[in-house]
Amino acid sequence: MRILDKYIITELMWPFIFGVCAFSSMFIGGGTMFRIAQYISKFGASFAVVAKLFVYSLPEVIVMTFPMSMLLATLLCYGKLSSSSEIIAMRAAGISFYRLAAPVLITAFFISGIAVVFNEAVVPASREAYNATVDFEIKGNTKPKSQDHLVLLEKSNDGIGRLTYARRYDGTSAVMQQVTVQEFEKNRPVRIETADKAVRSNGGMSLENGAIQDIVSPDSTRTMYFTQQYLPTEEKKPVPEQKRSEEMTIRELKQVIAAMPDGDRQKYAYSVELHKRVSIPAACLLFALVGAPLAISSPRASSASGLGYSIIIIFLYYIVMSVGTTMGQNGVIPAMLAAWLPNLATLVPGVYLLRRAAR
Repeated sequence: MRILDKYIITELMWPFIFGVCAFSSMFIGGGTMFRIAQYISKFGASFAVVAKLFVYSLPEVIVMTFPMSMLLATLLCYGKLSSSSEIIAMRAAGISFYRLAAPVLITAFFISGIAVVFNEAVVPASREAYNATVDFEIKGNTKPKSQDHLVLLEKSNDGIGRLTYARRYDGTSAVMQQVTVQEFEKNRPVRIETADKAVRSNGGMSLENGAIQDIVSPDSTRTMYFTQQYLPTEEKKPVPEQKRSEEMTIRELKQVIAAMPDGDRQKYAYSVELHKRVSIPAACLLFALVGAPLAISSPRASSASGLGYSIIIIFLYYIVMSVGTTMGQNGVIPAMLAAWLPNLATLVPGVYLLRRAAR
């Protein structure tokens, strides 16, 4: 790595860290702390429980701030170099615009990759712990409520052990309608059971009027029909609870989506969530693509103008994200397009600004 690259990356990372801290504080102060205050006033949550909620909420907030922090860092980094005439000196020395932008774009690419891994490995677990703390330690809920689209995940030592999907669940009678149960070995489906009805209990489930499909190989299955079938859980192991989409990993989301019937509105929502696991972290690179030419081509840009540009771009990005997510969840547009729509809307002006600045 050349001295110039190290210098630009160093100037980039400090504003990036500052942006993560600043934007995280805004999200926490505006949303997380408000909800925690409600738990204290309404349910009398203890300090220990509140502290756990605060810690569990941090990973999701932090990963959401990565793209906007990258945009702010890019604008401040090149804004500082421009204001001190260092950009002019570099261009006078024959360094092209693309060469000046390369360190930031490469760094943004790696940060996007880190954000994807963080979003997959840490955020679902922290969100699951957060919701479990709220449900069991604060609200005292011990059973899923009556609802449509109940999803139960039971894990094994090597990944997913059993996935249960019910089109409708009655919390009073513990009855599930239109049930699909998938059993896995080493994250590979080996058995699929479907039933019109199932009664849930601590010892397992009693299924009625269904079929068992054993997957012998990818090209060979064995099917058996039944009028009543009892499906036990592991001994001394409680029946798993409802798992929300934000608590699932990408692999779990794919399994749940495969179990849902086509055309179901909830399937659209899960599909959009699946694609957003990659599209939001990828915005780090796209925001750098917009920020670099915007800052380099404005030699007199100050930190205040950089912050202003950031707020405007972030505001427009999240408006497009909200619209795209709503359309995708309602099946108006494909889920992939819905999740990547704000990134595509950022890519077009980014490429235009990049080419204009290079000229």
